[in-house]
Amino acid sequence: MSHRRRFKQSISLKDRLSAFITAMQASADITPPGPERDEMLKKVQAAQTAVEIDGWTNSHDLQPPK
Repeated sequence: MSHRRRFKQSISLKDRLSAFITAMQASADITPPGPERDEMLKKVQAAQTAVEIDGWTNSHDLQPPK
């Protein structure tokens, strides 16, 4: 069984997703309406949801299961 190499991210998930959201939103703003723009906006929405979920899971108010 081979071992998976671990890679420690130097930039947090939230920061990487925020940069992705900003870049995709800028690209979508200059893209004419159509399926390509719709796909970009779906990716932006999915990344925003991921940021929210990451915030919930890393919350100090989150209680461990009993």
